[in-house]
Amino acid sequence: MASINVPGKSSWPELVGKNGGEAATTIISENPNVFVVIIPSATGHITPVSADYNSGRVRVSVDEHCIVTNVPKIG
Repeated sequence: MASINVPGKSSWPELVGKNGGEAATTIISENPNVFVVIIPSATGHITPVSADYNSGRVRVSVDEHCIVTNVPKIG
């Protein structure tokens, strides 16, 4: 599958452990070419998401306290 090169930053490891809303704001300010989708976890479970790749999307996984649990990255 060919991916489209989106200019700007593509991953944010420094946001793990931060508030999900603040993380979304940081991501958009550092790369306005993407949109952010916050993925809440069900208590103790992984929330299912599609496997499709979207070069304009950044998924931010958060726990029940809205804390980022995985490195947000384009995809």
